[in-house]
This record gives sequence, structure tokens and C-alpha cells, in this order.
Amino acid sequence: MKLFKFGLLACALWWVVGFAGCSSPEVRIQRNPALFARLTLAQQEMIKKGQVDVGFDQEMVKLALGEPDRIVARTDARGTTEIWSYQIYDSDQGMLLYRGYYHRYYAWGDPFYPFYLNFSERRMREQLKVGFDAAGKVGSIEQQKH
Repeated sequence: MKLFKFGLLACALWWVVGFAGCSSPEVRIQRNPALFARLTLAQQEMIKKGQVDVGFDQEMVKLALGEPDRIVARTDARGTTEIWSYQIYDSDQGMLLYRGYYHRYYAWGDPFYPFYLNFSERRMREQLKVGFDAAGKVGSIEQQKH
């Protein structure tokens, strides 16, 4: 019984360290300290919290949120813009299962793609859309409230 509890605890720790930590803003900041250093203190605080603001460029958005799950080109009378979409997958009870269709996480150096896990009651929600203007700056942010 003690071995079972230890195994269960080890799996939970592996899940937290292997999945949650690898896609965090802190890890992305550590990978790109030069970009983070050139930002204002207010921008740095937002990025640490995983937030974006109007006027951010694409690299700043990647620093805060990671790679987008989908990129859509939108053309209208003002020209062509890019819209980045971020998805989350949760259970029917609202428990977060993972974020992002194409996001991969690393555990012991190997990539892991959670989309391929078999969750019987999984639903996808678009959590956030970030729209960029022709200059590559954030011009709009749409966030799902519930």
C-alpha cells in the first residue's frame, strides 16, 4: 500500500513539474532574457502574470502566452491582420485538463502531446484571441469570460 501511495505521489509530482512548469511565462522569460530586459516594468509584470496588452508585439505575446494554437489571417477594408487563438481543454465538470492542441510539454527531455490522451469527456474552449494590426502590434484582445 505504501508503494502504491508513493507511486501515486510520484506521478502527481511528475505531472506538475513536467507539464505545468514547462509552459509557464517564467520558463519562457529564462529562455529569452534579452527580450524581457528591454521591456518596461509594467510590461514585465504583465508578462510574468501571463497577460498581454494592446501595443505588445508578437514576441512579447509569445513570451507571455507561448505559441498560439491557431493563426488566422483576416482581410477586411483596413487590410490583412493576424489573429492568434489560444485553446484550453477541460472536463465536463470544468476541471482544466491541458492547454493548447499543439502545445507540447517535456518530461525528462522527451516531448509529450497531451491532445492524444484519451479523455472521454473532453471539451475545447477558445480561451483567448489576440489580433495584430498590419504593423504586427496587438490591436485587439478577446477573452472568454465563461
